[in-house]
Amino acid sequence: MLSALSRARTQKEERKMKETVTQKTTYLGVGVGLVLFAIYGLLPGSFLGGVAGLSIAGMLFGTPVDPGIVSRMVIAISMLLGIMVSGLIFITASSTIGWLIGTAIDTLRGIKKTAVTAESH
Repeated sequence: MLSALSRARTQKEERKMKETVTQKTTYLGVGVGLVLFAIYGLLPGSFLGGVAGLSIAGMLFGTPVDPGIVSRMVIAISMLLGIMVSGLIFITASSTIGWLIGTAIDTLRGIKKTAVTAESH
């Protein structure tokens, strides 16, 4: 009875540690993604969104886009959308990579622990 309780407690602690290692690497991936987005994604996202906004405004109001308020709003909204999509891609990709690394570390730790326990018995 005591060994069953001990095993259950050990499994619960291992599960808790697994969640924390995976969570830590995921948060690390999010942080790296934010930095990479700030360095490499902010300006290109704005440029690509602006180009898309210019083409949308050109389709709506004619090819030489007038400097009116509505056309500027269309361009500004598309620039913001370009920045958001760029940030979403950077942060999602880097957090997924961090999660995969954390899961791989946890799997390797689990294999190592089972090998050590198998040798000790």
